[in-house]
Amino acid sequence: MNRLKQFNWSGWLFFGLLLLAWELAARSAPKLQFYFPPLTDILQKFQELWLFDRVGSDVLPSLQRLFLGYLIACAVAVAIGIPLGLNPLLRRATSPIVEFLRAIPPPALLPFAVVVLGVGNSGKIFLIAFVCLWPVLLNTIDGVTGIDPTLRETARSYGVSGRERLTKIVLPAASPQIFAGMRTSLSLALILMVISEMVASTNGIGFFVLQSQRSFAIPEMWAGILLLGLLGYALNLIFLLVERRVLAWHRGARASALG
Repeated sequence: MNRLKQFNWSGWLFFGLLLLAWELAARSAPKLQFYFPPLTDILQKFQELWLFDRVGSDVLPSLQRLFLGYLIACAVAVAIGIPLGLNPLLRRATSPIVEFLRAIPPPALLPFAVVVLGVGNSGKIFLIAFVCLWPVLLNTIDGVTGIDPTLRETARSYGVSGRERLTKIVLPAASPQIFAGMRTSLSLALILMVISEMVASTNGIGFFVLQSQRSFAIPEMWAGILLLGLLGYALNLIFLLVERRVLAWHRGARASALG
């Protein structure tokens, strides 16, 4: 019952009204139908293409690139961010490099990825991983540096081993910020997946959307965009469910602190 009360009825009602307005406007203005087809036509194309004709040829390769790049970025960012957060000298020494690399616009790396890694999956996975690395890395560093120094010193004075300090103190304390960076990177992974597939690619959702636009298959193009929107929403929802389960202790601790 509480979940029904928490459901955003007004938001979904407004979203439904917008979709209805799209359908009515497209039907009443034939001149706009070429660029903005009726929603029913887009849904028909969506059913024909993505349930499930092109799942194996486009959706699965795209998801493979997205998850590989994203997981590599998260693993590398946490592995690098923890030492940087624990060591002020190392953090200051590497700060210019980190700030320089994260400032590079992602599309500027597309030619490099194509020339060095080719037009296969490697270049696309590299681009996704490179862009997703920085939010997780910076949040990991902030999360580790935000740990109370007294807590770390107390654990050290009681002879707690380095591994136990890492798994029982550092990671739990920094995990809320790490998850915040991972959520930001997940949306970036979807964006970079599409961008990378629009250049020197032969399959994937981004490739399909671009090819549909070039051949003036506008309903098919909108069906691909609709799929990307649904994927982004689903991935974010799944991430929130995982985060809620993993960080249940954190919400409980905050609730207790607030009384």
